[in-house]
This record gives sequence, C-alpha cells and structure tokens, in this order.
Amino acid sequence: MWESVFTSLSVGFTARGADLDGAAAELGFPLPASYRSFCETCGIGLAGGQVRIAVPSPYEASDLATQAGVIAVSVGNAVAMLEDGGEPHRFDVEDGDPAVIERACFFGAGEDGSFLFWDVSGTGEEYDIWLLAPDLETVRFGGENLADFFTRVTGPSATLVLGPGAVPLPARFEGISEATLARGAGLA
Repeated sequence: MWESVFTSLSVGFTARGADLDGAAAELGFPLPASYRSFCETCGIGLAGGQVRIAVPSPYEASDLATQAGVIAVSVGNAVAMLEDGGEPHRFDVEDGDPAVIERACFFGAGEDGSFLFWDVSGTGEEYDIWLLAPDLETVRFGGENLADFFTRVTGPSATLVLGPGAVPLPARFEGISEATLARGAGLA
C-alpha cells in the first residue's frame, strides 16, 4: 500500500507486531490498521520532507508512547500559557466539535510545529486523523486513515489539511536507520 502513497520510499527502522501490541496496551486502545502497516513497512523517518510519525521503538525521540505523552504535556502547557491572560483557550475545530481535542492521542509532528492526532473515540479499525496547526488553535481534519492523510497532503487537497497557502508535500518517505537512531540516543 505505501509504495502507492509514496513515489519514493526509503525504509527506516520498523516496528514489529509485538512492539505495536505493547504500545497499544500502554496507550489503552488498539492502534489503527493503517498506522500499524505504516510502522511495519515504512518505519521511522520523514514523510513529505515535513511529517514525522512516532513509531513504537526503544528510541524515546521517536517512540509512540513517549511522544504521545510529551506532545500532550507540551500542548497542555502551551495552552495554559495562552490562558494566562484570563481568557479561556478556544480551539477552532473544522467540524465545530471542540471535544475532539479531549479525545486526542498525538502520534506525529510537522517540521512547522503542527501536531497530528487520532480522535480515539472511534470503534472501527481506524480513527480519524486531525492536525493541530502551529497556532495551537486551528484544528483541521487530516484524513480517515494514515494513507488518506498522506494522499491528501501530497495532492491538490493539501491546503485543506495544512492550511491556506500550503503547497502539496513531495510524495516521498526518507527512513532513518537504527544505527542513526542509536547514535542520536547516545547508544552507539
């Protein structure tokens, strides 16, 4: 599937089924099928020159459970700072349901400061994907699954997800090897 999403795909450090099952148990919900497929096929790397998807791994900087927590705390702290003036922070959610952010599990980040999250309220094998823009207010629908998200951001509909003025991202995935991840973590 991913070879049809990315015209150039260089595989990074991939997750195994046991890693994915462990992350699902730690997070408390089943991981979406498209995400599992991405982790097993593409692995850790940079998609479209812009997006990093957290993948279950022993490397905290790219591990799903670690990054889900780090991003949630960071967004929470930033929102608290924005509320410091006394006004409650308001998320501008594309479909008008601000509760979507309360059901968020963050799993990716953009080089521009945006964050990807799942609305984990779903009951099927996929969760809707949302993008929290760098302004920490704008929330846009990203796709019905991870393949749909990448198809949208690499095609003409990129501005609907990435925002006004955005151009489609290149349809490529540049993987990061285990050796590079180990060096970055100070393990090599």
